[in-house]
Amino acid sequence: MKRRTLDLMFSLGGVAVAILLTIAGVVLSANADFARTYVADQLTQQNITFKTLDTLTPEEREQPGLVEYAGQQLTTGKQAEVYANEFIGLHLKNTAGGRTYADLGVPQAQLRTQVAEAAKNNDPNLAALQQQLTDVTAQRETVFKGETLRGLLLTTYGFSEFGVKAGQAALVAYLAALVLALLSVAGFVHAFTTPRTVAFAPVEATPGRERIDA
Repeated sequence: MKRRTLDLMFSLGGVAVAILLTIAGVVLSANADFARTYVADQLTQQNITFKTLDTLTPEEREQPGLVEYAGQQLTTGKQAEVYANEFIGLHLKNTAGGRTYADLGVPQAQLRTQVAEAAKNNDPNLAALQQQLTDVTAQRETVFKGETLRGLLLTTYGFSEFGVKAGQAALVAYLAALVLALLSVAGFVHAFTTPRTVAFAPVEATPGRERIDA
């Protein structure tokens, strides 16, 4: 095979792969832009704003994210993660001693049973049990709302991270396409500066064989 032919084959193959990588980069960039815009639009509609620095409690000031984003409107996936974990998560721990919505279901059910029995037996502790049930029910409702919002914000953060990864992959695709394009150009230049008669890895005759042929 001629060296020029081989150079042209590899150069054309490089151009084809570079085009495919560029197309992949365009698709990934479009997905990244969509994720970023969609997340920003959805979070902006929620109109959530971080507490200003002067209104943060001492415990909240220990959360670096709450200090960094103090007073800002929540519009990015990273902000959603911080608000979910460092603000909502912090207050959920303080609301019911760290117990979840599912955890509070057991004492709530037990208190309901106790209240029903106390009412049937005219137990003097009925009022106290009813108050305990009211408190647990209020805690459970608060925890449910907090866990739901926290879950939604973390889901939004996860979606935004897919967009970030897509943007990074697009950058890699563009760089790989650029490298292949440059190598292909070099291959074309080498092909057209190489004489047509030059073969790829030509076989050289050995001195011994020349004597035998003679």
